[in-house]
Formats: sequence, C-alpha cells, structure tokens
Amino acid sequence: MATPTMDKVGTDPSASPASPYITVTFRIRRFNPEVSDEAQWQDFQIEIDPKERVLDALHKIKWDVDGTLTFRRSCAHGICGSDAMRINGKNRLACKTLIKDINPEKPITVEAIKGLTVLKDLVVDMDPFFQAYRDVMPFLITKGNEPTRERLQSAEDRERFDDTTKCILCAACTSSCPVFWNDGQYFGPAAIVNAHRFIFDSRDEGGEQRLEILNDRDGVWRCRTTFNCTDACPRGIEVTKAIQEVKRALITRRF
Repeated sequence: MATPTMDKVGTDPSASPASPYITVTFRIRRFNPEVSDEAQWQDFQIEIDPKERVLDALHKIKWDVDGTLTFRRSCAHGICGSDAMRINGKNRLACKTLIKDINPEKPITVEAIKGLTVLKDLVVDMDPFFQAYRDVMPFLITKGNEPTRERLQSAEDRERFDDTTKCILCAACTSSCPVFWNDGQYFGPAAIVNAHRFIFDSRDEGGEQRLEILNDRDGVWRCRTTFNCTDACPRGIEVTKAIQEVKRALITRRF
C-alpha cells in the first residue's frame, strides 16, 4: 500500500528570504584643514541592516566607500566613550545608537560634538576637556601615614557618590552645554561630576580644595541648569543633580 503524502502548499525551494538590508543616507559634516577652511556636508548611501549601530555604518563607509573619513572609536561597547558625536542633532555614542531608532527613512546627520575645536571630520581636540578634568584633582587625597590595610567604607557612604562613578569621560555632557559653547573656559559638567565623585567620598580629605577650585568664576556657578548635560549622558548619570549638590556643598560646607 502506498504511503500517502501531503503537498507543501506555498513553498518554493528556490525562493530566498527577504533581505534585512535597507538603503540609508548618512549626511556627514566633513572638515579637512589641509583642503579647506570650511566644513561641508557629504552624503553617503549604503545598504545596511537597520538593527546595526551608527558606528557600524561609519565603519562601512570608511572601509568600503571613503577611506579618508576620520572618527574616533575603540571598545565599541559604550565603555571607552571615544565615539561621542552629534547624531541627528543630539550628542550620542555611535556604538550605542541603533540605526532603526533614529528614523533611517530620512538622512541621518552625523557631525562632531560642539564647543571643542574640530581637527578633522568627527575628531575634536579633547585637550581643554581633559585639562578641566585634571584641574579638579580627580584622585583620592588623604593625609597622614600610608595605611596598613584598606580604607573601609560603608555601603551607605559608597551610595552617596555611586552615580558619578559611572562617568566615562566621553564629553557628551560638556559639549551639550550652552555655557561651554559660548565660553570654553567653563569647567563643564564632566569636570564637576568627577569632582563630585571625590568631594562626597568619605575616605577623601581634599573636598575643601576642590570646592575652592569650583568656586572660581569659571566654576560651578556658571551652570544655568538647562538639563542638556543630563539628557546627553549615555550612562544615565544625573549630571544636573550632581552639580546642584556641589553648589549646595559650597554654600553649607557640608559634604
């Protein structure tokens, strides 16, 4: 007796699954001081999976289309902070921004972060940013003899400054600040955040020194509380809150 069979309805062994790729236009602000004193926008159209990241798109453009495109990146996992840039007008990390989340049906604009001198394409001079960071003494300051055991700290004391330990020095907050755009002498949110991390550390004894540094005309009082810095932080740090806590510490001298 023959074994009954069932026809496979609607299947075609020669048919291939639908491609996940779409055509996306990236509009990148290019600048090369060896060619021109003016920056120009340049469009690149590439085929890419919208679930990929903007960093993947930049790699594809650099590797397959235009090798002169210049940008910084390192870990590609949102830890090093080196690929901060303005994407569709907002400071973001290229390695954490999915193409599908920023409306790929329209041109995606990519440009260097603001407030710092552009060296080439998406690369800016980070020296002023890191100088402000160094100026607030971002390290533990203690007095007396070197301890023979670790400096103990309660969970409650650690919680006091936990949020500001998350900073990865990407400059997204500082370069989103209108005060910093207008006056690069302002310490900026990132420097204040890193000062906060040690001012409120119960093991540290340099809080008064840091507060005096931030009490300068270019210090914490320049903040206008626009919340741009908090919105821009890729690590979710409550930057504006930290700045207000430093202001309060300056007034009350309690920290």
